[in-house]
Amino acid sequence: MKKAFITGIGGQDGSYLAEYLVELGYEVHGIVRRNSTPEHQDTRIGHLTEKIHTYYGDLLDQGGMERLLDNIQPDEIYNIGAQSHVRISFDIPQFTAQTNALGVLNILEAYRRSCPNAKFYQASSSEMFGLSVDDDECQRETTPMNPVSPYGCAKVFGYNIVRNYRRAYKLHATNGILFNHESPRRGSNFVTNKVVQAAAKIKLGLQEKLELGNIDSYRDWGHSYDYVRAMHLMLQHRSPGDWVVATGETRSVREMCEYVFGRLGLDYKDYVVQNPKYMRPEELPYLKGDSTKIRTELGWKPKYSFEEMMDEMTDHWMTIYTDQLILEKAKDVV
Repeated sequence: MKKAFITGIGGQDGSYLAEYLVELGYEVHGIVRRNSTPEHQDTRIGHLTEKIHTYYGDLLDQGGMERLLDNIQPDEIYNIGAQSHVRISFDIPQFTAQTNALGVLNILEAYRRSCPNAKFYQASSSEMFGLSVDDDECQRETTPMNPVSPYGCAKVFGYNIVRNYRRAYKLHATNGILFNHESPRRGSNFVTNKVVQAAAKIKLGLQEKLELGNIDSYRDWGHSYDYVRAMHLMLQHRSPGDWVVATGETRSVREMCEYVFGRLGLDYKDYVVQNPKYMRPEELPYLKGDSTKIRTELGWKPKYSFEEMMDEMTDHWMTIYTDQLILEKAKDVV
């Protein structure tokens, strides 16, 4: 039985990855950061309680990481933990850099010292490309990196230090350069789930307006489940490397609003308003990934289309809010 260690196991990607590895027969271990509201720590992995092993941990605590890796001796390490919100990285740039840059260095050191024969995955990001776009309007492994946020800058350090440790210490250390990926488990302050939840609430009369930032920014959106399959594929490859994971299709936030609201029989123009407080100090207007390398070398391809993903998210929140309304009406009757 293979053993896997996942940082950020309680997050969107961590929870899907834990499920996937359990299905494959792995013994799965992972860390969660302590939260003063413990109910929020395992909402995405509560159904896996009897199948995985979790510990309190933090990427800023190298000693703690080293002790865990000493004891577990994993075959595969997936470093998915991070301060993951790009807009918020402008509010907390130092913490973002500490977690997303030095945190990577900390776990690399722990990995190098404790279990150097393991395989290591680093969650890199399309935000590293920033304003750089190739002539064909795509970003790929060879596209220069020109980040436009503290989040993107910190991720570039993490990406490069992984490449450095790979060469310097002959480690099987890999970067997955993932473009935006979503699911019903996405945090509610990320734009996809913010749009879906608001549309559902507006449809049910629970909300009147949706405030957004730049609705004309373009992103390449895929499903988290598809992307964790890509992570696992990378670590099964005979040699480490760097792979872009993307759908190759790009849409604007405006187009997403039009689709989600339209599916519910609404016109987004009647409900969506822009609020400057949600704008980034420096905007990233366009991302579109070329995932030819991972498709040809590893045989990966997404199972979800953009529409299927958004439909799943919309149905999920419509069900939740409809059930809440039914319960509230039942209480009123009593």
